[in-house]
Amino acid sequence: MNKEEILAGLKEIISIVKPKLDLQNVTMKSQLVSELGIDSLSMLLVALAVEEKFKIKFDSASYFNTVEEVCDFIIAAKK
Repeated sequence: MNKEEILAGLKEIISIVKPKLDLQNVTMKSQLVSELGIDSLSMLLVALAVEEKFKIKFDSASYFNTVEEVCDFIIAAKK
């Protein structure tokens, strides 16, 4: 699974959590909080959906600023 496939999956998840967000604006460099408006509740929902979709587990110390950081974590967790 490459970054573009993971990005597509993340966009799908984000569209469910933040349905009014224009997905064309979501890129690898997008800031989760300041640009996409992902608050703590939304982050929890995204994390749960990511764990289910990509069959990975986040640890309690995981913190991400950008979409790319989430993609990199997923890739590392799948190895």
